[in-house]
Amino acid sequence: MNTFGHQLRVSVFGESHGEVMGVTLDGVPPGISLSIEDFLTDISRRKPGAKGTTPRIEEDIPILASGIYNGFSTGAPLTILFENKNIRSEDYEKSKAIFRPGHADFTAQQKFKGFQDFRGGGHFSGRLTLLLVAAGVIAKKIVADIVISAEILSIGGESDLELGLQKALERKDSVGGIIECRCLKMPIGFGEPLFESLESALSHAMFSIPAVKGIEFGSGFKAAEMFGSEHNDRYLDASGATATNHSGGISGGISNGNELVFRIAVKPTSSIGIEQQTWNFEKNEMDELKVRGRHDLCIALRVPVIVEAMTALVLADFSLRARD
Repeated sequence: MNTFGHQLRVSVFGESHGEVMGVTLDGVPPGISLSIEDFLTDISRRKPGAKGTTPRIEEDIPILASGIYNGFSTGAPLTILFENKNIRSEDYEKSKAIFRPGHADFTAQQKFKGFQDFRGGGHFSGRLTLLLVAAGVIAKKIVADIVISAEILSIGGESDLELGLQKALERKDSVGGIIECRCLKMPIGFGEPLFESLESALSHAMFSIPAVKGIEFGSGFKAAEMFGSEHNDRYLDASGATATNHSGGISGGISNGNELVFRIAVKPTSSIGIEQQTWNFEKNEMDELKVRGRHDLCIALRVPVIVEAMTALVLADFSLRARD
Protein backbone atom coordinates (compact mmCIF):
# COMPACT_ATOMS: atom_id res chain seq x y z
CA MET A 1 0.00 0.00 0.00
CA ASN A 2 1.01 3.59 -0.52
CA THR A 3 -0.61 4.94 2.66
CA PHE A 4 1.03 5.39 6.06
CA GLY A 5 -0.28 6.50 9.45
CA HIS A 6 -3.39 6.32 11.59
CA GLN A 7 -4.72 9.69 12.71
CA LEU A 8 -2.53 11.45 10.16
CA ARG A 9 -2.66 9.40 6.95
CA VAL A 10 -0.18 10.03 4.16
CA SER A 11 -0.67 8.69 0.63
CA VAL A 12 1.78 9.13 -2.25
CA PHE A 13 1.15 8.68 -5.96
CA GLY A 14 3.02 9.10 -9.23
CA GLU A 15 6.18 7.94 -10.96
CA SER A 16 9.63 9.36 -11.61
CA HIS A 17 8.92 10.21 -15.25
CA GLY A 18 5.17 10.72 -15.03
CA GLU A 19 3.63 14.10 -15.77
CA VAL A 20 2.90 14.81 -12.11
CA MET A 21 3.29 13.11 -8.76
CA GLY A 22 1.78 14.03 -5.45
CA VAL A 23 1.02 13.41 -1.80
CA THR A 24 -2.26 13.61 0.09
CA LEU A 25 -2.46 14.07 3.86
CA ASP A 26 -5.73 13.21 5.56
CA GLY A 27 -6.19 14.24 9.18
CA VAL A 28 -4.31 17.55 9.09
CA PRO A 29 -5.89 19.82 11.72
CA PRO A 30 -7.54 22.99 10.42
CA GLY A 31 -5.91 26.36 10.93
CA ILE A 32 -2.27 25.52 10.18
CA SER A 33 -0.59 28.37 8.31
CA LEU A 34 0.81 27.19 4.97
CA SER A 35 2.38 28.83 1.94
CA ILE A 36 4.64 27.71 -0.89
CA GLU A 37 7.54 29.43 0.87
CA ASP A 38 7.15 27.08 3.86
CA PHE A 39 8.27 24.15 1.68
CA LEU A 40 11.25 25.66 -0.08
CA THR A 41 13.95 25.24 2.60
CA ASP A 42 13.46 21.51 3.10
CA ILE A 43 12.91 20.91 -0.61
CA SER A 44 16.22 22.66 -1.37
CA ARG A 45 17.99 20.46 1.21
CA ARG A 46 16.88 17.38 -0.70
CA LYS A 47 17.72 18.75 -4.14
CA PRO A 48 20.68 17.35 -6.08
CA GLY A 49 23.46 19.43 -7.57
CA ALA A 50 26.19 18.92 -5.01
CA LYS A 51 29.22 16.70 -5.61
CA GLY A 52 28.17 13.05 -5.71
CA THR A 53 24.50 13.68 -6.51
CA THR A 54 22.50 13.29 -9.71
CA PRO A 55 22.67 16.08 -12.29
CA ARG A 56 18.90 15.84 -12.82
CA ILE A 57 17.56 19.17 -11.54
CA GLU A 58 13.83 19.85 -11.28
CA GLU A 59 12.10 23.07 -10.26
CA ASP A 60 10.18 21.25 -7.50
CA ILE A 61 7.72 24.07 -6.90
CA PRO A 62 4.83 22.64 -4.87
CA ILE A 63 1.31 23.01 -6.23
CA LEU A 64 -1.07 23.27 -3.26
CA ALA A 65 -4.03 21.57 -4.90
CA SER A 66 -6.50 21.01 -2.06
CA GLY A 67 -7.06 21.35 1.66
CA ILE A 68 -5.70 24.92 1.84
CA TYR A 69 -7.76 28.11 1.73
CA ASN A 70 -6.65 31.67 2.41
CA GLY A 71 -3.25 30.40 3.57
CA PHE A 72 -4.51 27.91 6.16
CA SER A 73 -5.28 24.20 6.24
CA THR A 74 -9.02 23.56 6.07
CA GLY A 75 -9.11 20.16 7.77
CA ALA A 76 -10.03 18.48 4.48
CA PRO A 77 -7.59 16.15 2.70
CA LEU A 78 -4.55 18.21 1.72
CA THR A 79 -2.92 17.43 -1.62
CA ILE A 80 0.41 18.71 -2.94
CA LEU A 81 1.51 18.13 -6.54
CA PHE A 82 4.90 18.35 -8.27
CA GLU A 83 5.63 18.32 -11.98
CA ASN A 84 8.34 16.22 -13.64
CA LYS A 85 9.90 18.20 -16.46
CA ASN A 86 13.60 17.27 -16.72
CA ILE A 87 13.29 13.65 -17.83
CA ARG A 88 15.24 11.43 -20.25
CA SER A 89 13.17 8.25 -20.48
CA GLU A 90 15.24 6.84 -23.37
CA ASP A 91 18.07 6.16 -20.91
CA TYR A 92 16.00 3.35 -19.39
CA GLU A 93 15.07 1.36 -22.50
CA LYS A 94 17.65 -1.30 -21.69
CA SER A 95 16.08 -1.76 -18.24
CA LYS A 96 13.22 -3.66 -19.87
CA ALA A 97 15.54 -6.56 -20.64
CA ILE A 98 18.44 -6.25 -18.22
CA PHE A 99 17.34 -5.38 -14.71
CA ARG A 100 19.72 -3.34 -12.58
CA PRO A 101 21.24 -5.49 -9.81
CA GLY A 102 20.14 -4.26 -6.41
CA HIS A 103 17.24 -2.21 -7.78
CA ALA A 104 13.49 -2.92 -7.79
CA ASP A 105 13.39 -3.48 -11.57
CA PHE A 106 13.05 -7.26 -11.30
CA THR A 107 10.66 -7.44 -8.35
CA ALA A 108 8.44 -4.71 -9.83
CA GLN A 109 8.25 -6.60 -13.13
CA GLN A 110 7.30 -9.81 -11.36
CA LYS A 111 4.78 -8.27 -8.97
CA PHE A 112 3.03 -6.08 -11.52
CA LYS A 113 3.30 -8.54 -14.42
CA GLY A 114 5.20 -6.22 -16.72
CA PHE A 115 2.72 -3.32 -16.53
CA GLN A 116 4.91 -1.19 -14.25
CA ASP A 117 6.35 2.13 -15.41
CA PHE A 118 10.07 1.29 -15.49
CA ARG A 119 11.25 4.75 -16.61
CA GLY A 120 13.58 6.21 -14.02
CA GLY A 121 12.56 3.48 -11.59
CA GLY A 122 8.89 4.45 -11.84
CA HIS A 123 7.07 4.37 -8.51
CA PHE A 124 10.20 2.90 -6.87
CA SER A 125 12.38 5.89 -7.67
CA GLY A 126 14.07 8.02 -5.05
CA ARG A 127 12.41 10.91 -6.88
CA LEU A 128 9.28 10.19 -4.84
CA THR A 129 11.06 11.08 -1.61
CA LEU A 130 10.30 14.68 -2.59
CA LEU A 131 6.70 13.88 -1.64
CA LEU A 132 7.79 12.66 1.79
CA VAL A 133 9.74 15.87 2.36
CA ALA A 134 6.69 17.95 1.43
CA ALA A 135 4.49 15.95 3.80
CA GLY A 136 7.13 16.35 6.49
CA VAL A 137 6.94 20.14 6.27
CA ILE A 138 3.33 19.96 7.40
CA ALA A 139 4.08 17.34 10.05
CA LYS A 140 6.83 19.53 11.50
CA LYS A 141 4.24 22.29 11.95
CA ILE A 142 1.97 19.90 13.87
CA VAL A 143 4.80 19.01 16.28
CA ALA A 144 6.49 22.41 16.21
CA ASP A 145 7.64 22.13 19.83
CA ILE A 146 9.82 19.11 19.04
CA VAL A 147 13.25 19.87 17.56
CA ILE A 148 14.01 17.29 14.86
CA SER A 149 17.43 17.19 13.19
CA ALA A 150 19.32 14.60 11.15
CA GLU A 151 22.90 14.57 9.89
CA ILE A 152 25.33 12.33 8.05
CA LEU A 153 27.79 10.56 10.36
CA SER A 154 29.79 8.71 7.72
CA ILE A 155 30.01 7.95 4.02
CA GLY A 156 31.58 4.77 2.72
CA GLY A 157 32.73 3.95 6.24
CA GLU A 158 34.60 7.25 6.57
CA SER A 159 33.76 9.96 9.09
CA ASP A 160 35.52 12.33 6.69
CA LEU A 161 32.64 12.68 4.24
CA GLU A 162 34.78 14.05 1.41
CA LEU A 163 37.16 11.10 1.71
CA GLY A 164 34.31 8.60 1.63
CA LEU A 165 32.79 10.25 -1.42
CA GLN A 166 36.13 10.43 -3.22
CA LYS A 167 36.47 6.65 -2.93
CA ALA A 168 33.34 6.25 -5.04
CA LEU A 169 34.30 8.93 -7.56
CA GLU A 170 37.66 7.31 -8.22
CA ARG A 171 36.04 3.92 -8.85
CA LYS A 172 33.02 5.28 -10.76
CA ASP A 173 31.10 3.36 -8.13
CA SER A 174 28.63 4.25 -5.37
CA VAL A 175 28.78 4.31 -1.57
CA GLY A 176 26.32 4.30 1.29
CA GLY A 177 26.29 6.12 4.59
CA ILE A 178 25.05 6.39 8.16
CA ILE A 179 22.47 9.03 9.14
CA GLU A 180 21.72 9.96 12.75
CA CYS A 181 18.47 11.61 13.84
CA ARG A 182 17.99 13.39 17.17
CA CYS A 183 14.77 14.84 18.59
CA LEU A 184 14.78 17.25 21.52
CA LYS A 185 11.85 18.31 23.72
CA MET A 186 10.15 14.94 23.28
CA PRO A 187 6.88 14.44 25.19
CA ILE A 188 6.51 11.40 27.42
CA GLY A 189 4.04 8.78 26.24
CA PHE A 190 4.37 8.47 22.45
CA GLY A 191 4.03 4.80 21.51
CA GLU A 192 1.58 1.97 22.06
CA PRO A 193 2.63 -1.51 23.22
CA LEU A 194 3.13 -3.99 21.73
CA PHE A 195 2.77 -3.64 17.98
CA GLU A 196 2.53 0.15 17.85
CA SER A 197 5.69 0.96 19.79
CA LEU A 198 7.54 4.14 18.88
CA GLU A 199 10.44 2.03 17.62
CA SER A 200 8.06 0.00 15.45
CA ALA A 201 6.47 3.10 13.90
CA LEU A 202 9.79 4.82 13.28
CA SER A 203 11.31 1.66 11.81
CA HIS A 204 8.31 1.27 9.49
CA ALA A 205 8.73 4.89 8.41
CA MET A 206 12.48 4.66 7.87
CA PHE A 207 12.24 1.51 5.77
CA SER A 208 9.77 3.36 3.56
CA ILE A 209 12.71 5.48 2.41
CA PRO A 210 14.37 3.82 -0.60
CA ALA A 211 17.88 2.46 0.11
CA VAL A 212 17.50 2.19 3.92
CA LYS A 213 18.77 -1.21 5.08
CA GLY A 214 19.15 -0.91 8.86
CA ILE A 215 18.15 1.03 11.97
CA GLU A 216 19.28 1.17 15.58
CA PHE A 217 18.11 3.15 18.62
CA GLY A 218 20.33 4.59 21.35
CA SER A 219 23.31 2.29 21.82
CA GLY A 220 21.84 0.02 19.16
CA PHE A 221 23.81 -3.10 18.35
CA LYS A 222 26.54 -2.10 20.80
CA ALA A 223 24.03 -2.89 23.56
CA ALA A 224 24.57 -6.58 22.83
CA GLU A 225 28.16 -6.19 24.06
CA MET A 226 27.29 -4.32 27.27
CA PHE A 227 26.39 -5.45 30.78
CA GLY A 228 23.01 -4.48 32.15
CA SER A 229 24.71 -2.30 34.74
CA GLU A 230 26.33 -0.37 31.89
CA HIS A 231 23.28 -0.14 29.65
CA ASN A 232 20.67 0.76 32.28
CA ASP A 233 19.75 4.45 32.23
CA ARG A 234 19.57 5.48 35.90
CA TYR A 235 16.88 7.99 36.86
CA LEU A 236 18.11 11.26 38.34
CA ASP A 237 14.90 12.95 39.44
CA ALA A 238 11.12 12.79 39.39
CA SER A 239 10.96 14.19 35.84
CA GLY A 240 12.39 10.95 34.44
CA ALA A 241 15.74 12.48 33.45
CA THR A 242 18.47 9.85 33.26
CA ALA A 243 22.24 9.82 33.68
CA THR A 244 22.72 8.14 30.29
CA ASN A 245 20.57 7.58 27.23
CA HIS A 246 21.46 4.12 25.98
CA SER A 247 17.77 3.48 25.29
CA GLY A 248 17.66 6.35 22.81
CA GLY A 249 14.74 8.02 24.57
CA ILE A 250 12.38 5.03 24.37
CA SER A 251 11.47 2.64 27.21
CA GLY A 252 9.04 -0.22 26.66
CA GLY A 253 8.27 1.16 23.23
CA ILE A 254 7.15 4.51 24.71
CA SER A 255 8.98 7.84 24.62
CA ASN A 256 10.39 8.61 28.07
CA GLY A 257 11.00 12.34 27.62
CA ASN A 258 14.73 12.07 26.98
CA GLU A 259 16.30 12.87 23.64
CA LEU A 260 15.14 10.50 20.90
CA VAL A 261 18.22 9.12 19.12
CA PHE A 262 18.43 6.64 16.27
CA ARG A 263 20.63 5.89 13.26
CA ILE A 264 19.89 4.39 9.85
CA ALA A 265 22.12 2.66 7.32
CA VAL A 266 21.75 3.74 3.69
CA LYS A 267 23.01 1.31 1.06
CA PRO A 268 25.07 2.28 -2.00
CA THR A 269 23.02 3.43 -4.98
CA SER A 270 22.20 0.51 -7.29
CA SER A 271 22.80 2.40 -10.54
CA ILE A 272 26.58 2.58 -11.02
CA GLY A 273 28.93 3.43 -13.87
CA ILE A 274 30.95 0.22 -13.63
CA GLU A 275 30.09 -2.45 -16.20
CA GLN A 276 28.39 -5.46 -14.62
CA GLN A 277 27.66 -8.98 -15.80
CA THR A 278 24.04 -9.90 -15.11
CA TRP A 279 21.11 -11.78 -16.63
CA ASN A 280 19.41 -10.61 -19.84
CA PHE A 281 15.77 -11.68 -19.47
CA GLU A 282 14.99 -11.30 -23.19
CA LYS A 283 17.98 -13.24 -24.50
CA ASN A 284 17.97 -15.68 -21.55
CA GLU A 285 21.71 -15.41 -21.12
CA MET A 286 24.33 -13.46 -19.20
CA ASP A 287 24.96 -10.03 -20.66
CA GLU A 288 26.91 -6.84 -19.99
CA LEU A 289 25.14 -3.95 -18.30
CA LYS A 290 26.40 -0.39 -18.19
CA VAL A 291 23.77 1.78 -16.57
CA ARG A 292 22.82 4.95 -18.41
CA GLY A 293 20.95 7.89 -16.95
CA ARG A 294 21.64 10.39 -14.20
CA HIS A 295 22.16 8.91 -10.76
CA ASP A 296 23.54 9.69 -7.31
CA LEU A 297 26.93 8.28 -6.36
CA CYS A 298 25.81 8.57 -2.73
CA ILE A 299 22.09 8.90 -2.09
CA ALA A 300 22.84 9.27 1.64
CA LEU A 301 23.87 12.87 0.94
CA ARG A 302 20.23 13.77 0.33
CA VAL A 303 18.65 11.58 2.99
CA PRO A 304 18.87 13.64 6.25
CA VAL A 305 15.92 15.90 5.40
CA ILE A 306 13.90 12.84 4.33
CA VAL A 307 14.63 11.19 7.68
CA GLU A 308 13.46 14.34 9.45
CA ALA A 309 10.27 14.34 7.39
CA MET A 310 9.38 10.73 8.13
CA THR A 311 10.23 11.20 11.81
CA ALA A 312 7.94 14.24 11.94
CA LEU A 313 5.12 12.25 10.32
CA VAL A 314 5.41 9.52 12.96
CA LEU A 315 5.55 11.99 15.85
CA ALA A 316 2.70 14.07 14.43
CA ASP A 317 0.55 10.95 14.12
CA PHE A 318 1.18 10.00 17.75
CA SER A 319 0.58 13.60 18.82
CA LEU A 320 -2.80 13.73 17.11
CA ARG A 321 -3.76 10.34 18.55
CA ALA A 322 -2.89 11.62 22.03
CA ARG A 323 -5.23 14.60 21.59
CA ASP A 324 -8.28 12.43 20.95
